[in-house]
Amino acid sequence: MHFLDQAKIFIKSGDGGPGAVSFRREKYIEYGGPDGGNGGKGGDIIFEAVAGLNTLIDFRYTQHFKAKRGTPGAGRDRTGAGGPDLVIQVPVGTQILADDDERSLLADLAKEGERVQFLRGGDGGRGNASYKTSTNRAPRQHGPGWPGEEMWVWLRLKLLADAGLVGLPNAGKSTFINGVTNAQAKVGAYAFTTLRPQLGVVSHKGHEFVVADIPGLIAGAAEGAGVGDRFLGHIERCRVLLHLVDANDTDVATSYRIVRDELEAYGADLIDKPVIVALNKIDTLDDELVAALSAELEVASGHPVMALSGASGAGVPAVLDKLLEIIGPEKRTVGQNDDGEESTDWSPL
Repeated sequence: MHFLDQAKIFIKSGDGGPGAVSFRREKYIEYGGPDGGNGGKGGDIIFEAVAGLNTLIDFRYTQHFKAKRGTPGAGRDRTGAGGPDLVIQVPVGTQILADDDERSLLADLAKEGERVQFLRGGDGGRGNASYKTSTNRAPRQHGPGWPGEEMWVWLRLKLLADAGLVGLPNAGKSTFINGVTNAQAKVGAYAFTTLRPQLGVVSHKGHEFVVADIPGLIAGAAEGAGVGDRFLGHIERCRVLLHLVDANDTDVATSYRIVRDELEAYGADLIDKPVIVALNKIDTLDDELVAALSAELEVASGHPVMALSGASGAGVPAVLDKLLEIIGPEKRTVGQNDDGEESTDWSPL
């Protein structure tokens, strides 16, 4: 399945149904008169966040969504049926933005099952029975029904994950997430092997949490260098960041600062999130050099540095322990719900 994290769509709520013009004409009914009913209300446009989706790819091929109009009124004071609401299902974490210069935020569906009535359908038109007065006993006018609302909007997906991986290209993020989760991220000996975010579920010591891997950042990413900072939105909701630094880099302190500068330039309080700094690929160096690089990185970052190897697994359990400690004990035990019963919770993969 292809990954798409933003899409532009057109939405329109249903028009109201027209009112009816009708008169009672039964032969043995003494008093006749107008009996045209009102038209039905048009369908609403509703967005719903559902489980089991983690891409907006469907909106690349279907871009127009229109709810049905209300049914016309009928004689004998019968009101037309309302048009059915159109429910547009989107992944959890989808934001709805206005199609303007600033793309202002209109709605944020951050919880499974959350629904928002976005556009209201038009009201039905009045039937001629509602126009009857003491001086107008046989009105023939009726309302055509109110039009629905319409607009273009942008959908932007921000994946929901507990921990986010950041680092320069080739810092070993894909190897790490492949080793600790069921993800199958592409791994290669060249920069930008990861071109789209990856999600994986970590099962560790009876608990599970979700990790997101985003494409590597380089200097100037905030201005569009490399793949830019487009995918940083996917770690805005993470509780903790795991910052991987390649132990084979010429200057590990500079490598750390490049990524931190881009996080700060992006904003959204990413720079203030809890962070675990880890020196990766220690299997390629001797213990003495690993200790020296860890000390240098600790001075540059101001954080304790954990050493690991995503390829060999050395030091990985300790990093997972630290991630789980920061994420919190409220993470659900694997296979159980809050009552200790079996859980069928959705996995994002």
